[in-house]
Amino acid sequence: MNSLNPRTSHPATAAHGSVGAPMLRLYGKRIVLRPLNGQDFAAWSECRKHNADWLLKWEPLRPITQPDPANDRDIFSARCNMRDRERQTGTSYSFGLFVDNAFCGEVNLNGVMRGAMQGATIGYWIDQRKAGNAYVAEAVVTLFRFAFDELHLHRLEICIIPRNTNSLRVVEKIGLRNEGLAERFLEINGIWEDHFRFAITVEEWLERRDALARSWLSKD
Repeated sequence: MNSLNPRTSHPATAAHGSVGAPMLRLYGKRIVLRPLNGQDFAAWSECRKHNADWLLKWEPLRPITQPDPANDRDIFSARCNMRDRERQTGTSYSFGLFVDNAFCGEVNLNGVMRGAMQGATIGYWIDQRKAGNAYVAEAVVTLFRFAFDELHLHRLEICIIPRNTNSLRVVEKIGLRNEGLAERFLEINGIWEDHFRFAITVEEWLERRDALARSWLSKD
């Protein structure tokens, strides 16, 4: 039996009850996740520019021919529209991370695979000015609940460069299982980087759901 209170017993408050709807909202104890839209450009752009040195070394290189959405409102709006289409087709679910109604990062459910896999990967980043408050760990658990209880996925994975200590602290706080090192797993900032692969399956989620909810989701 899930012991969540009424406000948090349903992880998605969506228009018409659809997980693909643009009004989708996911609630943690202190954070809210929602899809970004064109009106978020100023806050998103300021955050990305302020945190360039903090973030870009952990991200894939942007193709030289691809405009930077942090510098162009239209490109950012097109990015939001593409994320909407991905959500509607069920291939990816991207969310802005908000604390006290202020944008401070993103948490994404990427590469959703159906069929025999029924899995996805999770990626995240946060404004350095908000780091150290466990907001990302809370957001990841909030996304777990959505992915397992609403999307009925079987397995979620988070892949982290071993020297990215800030990102490793997120999975340590949640207590995810480390499945080992994948050598030269992803090209990050122009280099094929090794990654630790952390995972959780729905069986583990069902065993730990109430405890994780009490720690990260329930407002009681």
